[in-house]
Amino acid sequence: MKALLLSAALTWTASLGFAEQAKEISWTDLEGPTSEFENPFEDLTDLQMQTLARILRLDYLAESETDANAKEDAAGLRTELASEGIDADFLLAERIRIMTKLENESRTPNTSVIGQTVRMPGYLLPLEMDGNLAVEFLLVPTVGACIHTPPPPANQIVYVRYPAGYPTESLFTPVWISGELRSEFDSHSLYMVDGEADVDATYKMDADSVIAYGS
Repeated sequence: MKALLLSAALTWTASLGFAEQAKEISWTDLEGPTSEFENPFEDLTDLQMQTLARILRLDYLAESETDANAKEDAAGLRTELASEGIDADFLLAERIRIMTKLENESRTPNTSVIGQTVRMPGYLLPLEMDGNLAVEFLLVPTVGACIHTPPPPANQIVYVRYPAGYPTESLFTPVWISGELRSEFDSHSLYMVDGEADVDATYKMDADSVIAYGS
């Protein structure tokens, strides 16, 4: 009996020690570094922005040869913007540059949390099941993220492995996860009722514990 009590006490002490070591973090702590940039579109009127969008669409139609007049129509709109001092081709190139920059930053981890044992809240999206238990899942910051909506940035998603499994009675119930946070960018196939989607995740964790948020 004493041996059982001692074993239970040691287990409780170990759990308490782990809880004390785990640093509680929020999703903003996962955001990587960003840099400021000049917005070349900020002085454009709504009409000029709409014209740029039309040029982009016409360029696509001309390239795919689905509209015989698309190239000529796009050239006319370029001339119209040029008369207002606007270089459409420069702005379209800037659009690609800015999109690439923002995409790269959305994947960048916060190196200050890498290798730390952390505790953080979130909602799980199952990837691999063992019966009714999720043994692999994506942890996301908001309820229903990735379902019928664009996924959050990759550095706002954690790929979690938890062999003990967590019951998935509801995707709308938040959880706490604890474990060492690592940076390992990868893409994961998420199955949903209306199909499958690839979701990128910057972070990875082999969780030590997954518990209900209210616990």
